[in-house]
Amino acid sequence: MSSLANVNNIFWQECPVGNSERQKLLNQKGCVVWITGLSGSGKSTLACSISRELHSRGKLTYVLDGDNVRHGLNKDLRFSAEDRTENIRRVGEVAKLFADAGLICIASLISPYRKDRDACRAMLPEGNFIEVFMNMSLSLCELRDCKGLYKLARAGKIKGFTGIDDPYEPPLNCEIELQEIDGVCATPGAMAGQVVSYLENKGFLQDQ
Repeated sequence: MSSLANVNNIFWQECPVGNSERQKLLNQKGCVVWITGLSGSGKSTLACSISRELHSRGKLTYVLDGDNVRHGLNKDLRFSAEDRTENIRRVGEVAKLFADAGLICIASLISPYRKDRDACRAMLPEGNFIEVFMNMSLSLCELRDCKGLYKLARAGKIKGFTGIDDPYEPPLNCEIELQEIDGVCATPGAMAGQVVSYLENKGFLQDQ
């Protein structure tokens, strides 16, 4: 039988150990920190810095990196608009599971389309999706170009590259915006500190 034919035969299985019990065990609240921005804006570096800082405080995290998930979970997807949407949907669903398990899940993806990020936000309870916008200029990201992708895109060897021949839609109401000032960025540690302070102030670093 096809999956569509079986859709009415699927039932949610409840478990006696729930989200509140898991959060109490970990002494933290599960949430998703979603880092978005252009390639080269520093998303992965920030994600790892946040994870390291929280780990040093005894908090359990997991990083879902955009490149890493394409090695396994999303290795069947390419970079069309439809595949980008499916890529983000799958990561959003996995991030939701991590958050339900009581972890602080840090998702680091370009995620260029606003509607896709908003769809991931809608998967979680209100307040549990923290959107972090790495608002770095295209010129700065190209200057870094640590993977050489902008050079390839400018040469026409990569098509549909975000910021060159495919759009990036910045967040309208993100929780945290990190910006360069006169072409200079704060250190990864300082930026991670801003995110960790937000989590602390919102009560995610202790069970409620």
